[in-house]
Amino acid sequence: MSDVSVDMSPSLAGVKMTAPLLEVEELKVEFRTRAGIAKAINGVSFEVNSGETLAILGESGCGKSVTAQAIMGILDTPPGYITGGQIRYRGVDLLKRTDEERRLVRANKIAMIFQDALSALNPVFTVGFQLAELFRKHRGMSRADGKKRAVELLDLVKIPAARQRVSDFPHQFSGGMRQRVMIAMSLALDPELLIADEPTTALDVTVQAQIMSLLAELQRERQMGMILITHDMGVVADVADRINIMYAGRIVEKAPVYDIYAKPSHPYTKALLESIPRVDLKGQQLNVIRGLPPNLTRIPAGCAFNPRCRYVRDACKVDPIPPLYEIKPGISSACHFWKEVRGDD
Repeated sequence: MSDVSVDMSPSLAGVKMTAPLLEVEELKVEFRTRAGIAKAINGVSFEVNSGETLAILGESGCGKSVTAQAIMGILDTPPGYITGGQIRYRGVDLLKRTDEERRLVRANKIAMIFQDALSALNPVFTVGFQLAELFRKHRGMSRADGKKRAVELLDLVKIPAARQRVSDFPHQFSGGMRQRVMIAMSLALDPELLIADEPTTALDVTVQAQIMSLLAELQRERQMGMILITHDMGVVADVADRINIMYAGRIVEKAPVYDIYAKPSHPYTKALLESIPRVDLKGQQLNVIRGLPPNLTRIPAGCAFNPRCRYVRDACKVDPIPPLYEIKPGISSACHFWKEVRGDD
């Protein structure tokens, strides 16, 4: 197949449909604070294709949301600065484009679901007005046509009595229903890539399951690429194709979802899995990861996980940082002793 250019604007005419949907290469982000320079992202690389779900997992503070903000171009500057790398949409490096060109991509091709729906929605406007505004601003629709599309979107995300609820304000919806409104807003302009940043935060397990099922259904129907950001290993088991594990601003393991759960290759991944509550271990003490993630202004030498790792050796405490070793096609681990972690001979 020959490359096909998408006529989005004169300056983005080089976008190629044959290129991966999104490629992030050696991305680096730092925050310049009074306490020092916090290296939030330290050379992160991954790609996402159409119809694929990539999950990015890790504890709070590992750099998941900062990665998403950098992709979307909504990083607060100052104090955050992108200091290196590339973010390519369909082969076009967005970091080399103007703010207006990036806004064009952000508005039409890449959308994001924020983790706090109540803060992301404007409390003084109805949800219908906020949804319709997207169509008025970006599609030139009339107020009536915009409201009609808003009702259709609320129907799409399975909000009961959508025609009546379109006139309600955000505070009149439950947490789960507000999250559905956020999903509707992110899908309004038919994006090719959806970034879901902790979409089930603060929701009970039943609503979590409903939201994840809805996202998976909509993604299949639209063949969107999706980046699912979470700290919950249990959330992604049924929806992700591949998983990237992040720690201290780096990806420490990459693998298909089945391989991550069946045979983790990094001590941090293994510790995360062992800390998940299990019904067959009722009455036993829950495993925990000792210690805390490092201060990003003072990341330890060598492997950043070494102060908390039960497999630690002297080699783990000195530079250089362990690279991502390719164990087999599609599976990589940033651990010198990945064979021991996996139990391989």
